[in-house]
Amino acid sequence: MALIVQKYGGTSVGSIERIENVANKVMAFRERGDDVVVVLSAMSGETNRLIDLAKAIQSPPDPRELDMLVATGEQVTIALLAMALKKRGQDARSYTGGQVRILTDSAFNKARILEIDEKNMRRDLSAGRVVVVAGFQGVDEQGNITTLGRGGSDTTGVALAAALKADECQIYTDVDGVYTTDPRVEPDARRLDRITFEEMLELASLGSKVLQIRSVEFAGKYNVPLRVLSSMQDGPGTLITYEDEGMEEALISGIAFNRDEAQITVQGVPDQPGVAYRILGPIGEANIEIDMIVQNTSADGSTTDFTFTVHRNDYDKALALLKKHAGEMGAREVTGDSKIVKLSLVGVGMRSHAGIASTMFEALAKEGINIRMISTSEIKISVVVDEKYLELGVRALHSAFKLDQAPAA
Repeated sequence: MALIVQKYGGTSVGSIERIENVANKVMAFRERGDDVVVVLSAMSGETNRLIDLAKAIQSPPDPRELDMLVATGEQVTIALLAMALKKRGQDARSYTGGQVRILTDSAFNKARILEIDEKNMRRDLSAGRVVVVAGFQGVDEQGNITTLGRGGSDTTGVALAAALKADECQIYTDVDGVYTTDPRVEPDARRLDRITFEEMLELASLGSKVLQIRSVEFAGKYNVPLRVLSSMQDGPGTLITYEDEGMEEALISGIAFNRDEAQITVQGVPDQPGVAYRILGPIGEANIEIDMIVQNTSADGSTTDFTFTVHRNDYDKALALLKKHAGEMGAREVTGDSKIVKLSLVGVGMRSHAGIASTMFEALAKEGINIRMISTSEIKISVVVDEKYLELGVRALHSAFKLDQAPAA
């Protein structure tokens, strides 16, 4: 008998039929003797509907009142699932985040979990009940309802699993696991049986939308085994856990890509101490996040070209800001390009194998794909290329590293 925390996303509870399907899945675990805690999102589209209602009244909406409003979406699904389980003869009890007492800070719309009181949940589990908890929400010290930000239900699920010391946290989505890359771009993408927390964090930060980054960080911190599964079909999914010896066989676990990149270059800046701050200081003050950075000094050492990437939504703002400051920076020119993408290889096998970068660069070169920027870490290599080469680049790298084939046992 195990203690399992299951989280179901909005598409998994998007209709009465799908809520009934979730109830059947929960019953299967109960029938084999497992204790189950279920975390639910609101029905798909419901949170957006509530936000639109708020904006129709006040724009931007008051943060506290917005949390009060959007937190109602999960109350619907938790109550309906509890009813569906009781109809099947399984006692169940639903709880809002505040009733469980998921204590958070007071940062409305993006609160962070501080503490969880698991006493009510343990009492119900001991009595044979299924505990159904609203994801995405908590309560602060003053009793205000707070929400955890988009994708926060994943974080709720992992946090409850950590507090209860659950055997596994299962995240049910509309995909049946983590793939070597997006199957819509590369049809030969393969579902991974397992992947490390480190690799999943990198993939999530580099564009993979399977899991919210905060939930993976939480799981890694508290050593909560995570499994990504489909709520629509049965299967083993993908286990996210710590690295073990067998996992070293795979050089590369996956290819991530991000379409939301834009590149800005400040050319001909005097190469003096503090040049990076003079360029990036105004960007940071404007609350614009920077991703990759490359600096090239001229042959005579007198000037430097400084290139970096930002989110495409921030491109126009960042470009205008730097053009405004170009004169005081002593820059010759400020240019930009919003039609770029980032391709990234991720794999713990990079630590112990040479030649990954050269294989990557050779594969892209064979397809005539020019690399604009390169960034590396211990288990990641990222390159910036022209947007038109995204799909070709992903397929070329997938083939070069034979990701359609399972690693040798």
